[in-house]
Amino acid sequence: MSDDQNAVGFGGGAARERTDNVAQDLQGLRFDVTKTSGLHVVDPPPERPAPTTMSRSSWERKVARRILLTDALVVAFAVALAHVLRYHVLPVPPDILAKVSPGVWEVSIGVFVGWMIALSVFRTRDPKTFDNGSRQYQRVARSTFTLFGWVAITALLLKWEISRGFLAISFAVGTTLLFMERRAWRTWVLRKRRKGDYLARVLVIGGVRSAKAMTLRFSEDAVSGFRVVGVWVPDRVAAPNERFHANDLAVPVLGTESDLGQALGVDAVDTVVVTDTEHLGHDGMRELAWALEDRDVNLLVAPNVVDVAGPRIHLQAHGNMPLIYLSGPSYSKARSLRRTVFDRSFAALVLIFSSPVLLAAILAIRLTSRGPIFYRSERIGTDGVRFQMLKLRTMIQNADQMQEELHTHSDGNGPLFKLVDDPRVTRVGRFLRRYSIDELPQFVNVLKGDMSVVGPRPWVDTEVDPYSDFMRRRVLVKQGVTGLWQVSGRSDLTWEDSVRLDLDYVENWTMLRDMQIIFRTARAVLASRGAY
Repeated sequence: MSDDQNAVGFGGGAARERTDNVAQDLQGLRFDVTKTSGLHVVDPPPERPAPTTMSRSSWERKVARRILLTDALVVAFAVALAHVLRYHVLPVPPDILAKVSPGVWEVSIGVFVGWMIALSVFRTRDPKTFDNGSRQYQRVARSTFTLFGWVAITALLLKWEISRGFLAISFAVGTTLLFMERRAWRTWVLRKRRKGDYLARVLVIGGVRSAKAMTLRFSEDAVSGFRVVGVWVPDRVAAPNERFHANDLAVPVLGTESDLGQALGVDAVDTVVVTDTEHLGHDGMRELAWALEDRDVNLLVAPNVVDVAGPRIHLQAHGNMPLIYLSGPSYSKARSLRRTVFDRSFAALVLIFSSPVLLAAILAIRLTSRGPIFYRSERIGTDGVRFQMLKLRTMIQNADQMQEELHTHSDGNGPLFKLVDDPRVTRVGRFLRRYSIDELPQFVNVLKGDMSVVGPRPWVDTEVDPYSDFMRRRVLVKQGVTGLWQVSGRSDLTWEDSVRLDLDYVENWTMLRDMQIIFRTARAVLASRGAY
């Protein structure tokens, strides 16, 4: 959803008078109750931890004010540092201004003020961007480039004498620090969200099945900033204490016994998500928007499209109606010459710089256990072509022959075989696995063209059905040394999550996304999360 899709409450006294009529109109609309599977009546669950008492608008304003303050400090530091380094004087005492060219002090102040205005104009402090780090950085970069571009053009046209060194230093230092500052604030907000704070409280209007799916997604992804606190099915009678369960949440279900005002009163709702626009229709959506005018409530419409990345989503207006256009996957781009050159160059650099570690690991394996140094495993590659994937051996010799008797103790999910404390893993192997050193030889596969640096998980044929739609799609691109599975939990992932992440990557591939995954892989490896 783009920022412009959020219809924030705006004043209107007439809307308050229409609320009751709107609720009655909505109750007359028909929902397909055959889709409400999984619904049941339960006793009231134990009280959940009380959510933050701060409303969405309150914490958003609070965060925006704090970012404004740190922006001012960062920009002031960058401009002052550039001033000192370029002119070799402190930019504060007025009695030494004569030592520098006339207007230098004014230029520094002007750049500071202009920078702060640009950051505001481009809405870089909008809390709604905290669920998308790249959007934050894009806005900061656009505001900064625009400011310095206009400064350069203005100086050229008016023939101002502005030091290029001053502009270069302030631009480089300021942009870097602003990125770091935004990263720090986003990390802080996400930490608060994982604790249950700074979450928008969502009322779903529509079907229970879609509300349950939405609840599961939001509860598993605190970054989203949403928590479903209720679902309203306006044309169906809800049983007393009726709820549906999603993970550890019990979400109340409201029906015709409740009106819009009562539904919005569930856990202080501040966001409404409509998941079933067909039953509301054009008039119903308009009436709902009117009813929310005098409330500080965001109105969102869910298109029921999942696992589609932002670059493939485009909002277009036709006939005064917003339509979402989904562009097709870019499989061919994932096989481009540009990506091949990047893969092999990156693999060569990794092998060169990691050669001391690789040699030490080879020596440790040779001295501590019998058997070959490298382990070769047949995997399914692009277009179903099989290849031998290389790894450093981390288990005792002939470990594959012991897998059958250990299969009943598997900690994996679905067809995946995993043991947290696998008795076949050697002491050296356990260390190599913890920091993914055993996977370094896979960069040789990248040099050979069998694999890519980033891609779907390299499955063995016993783990997947070679004739399934999932299998046919995931082999459209090369398998990767790392991927979404590597940065999302590794061995701790369920089979369903692994499948979903692979399809997500294949359907939504971009070069920028590969870069982000490589960066996140470095952090995941250092933290040794999910490695065993």
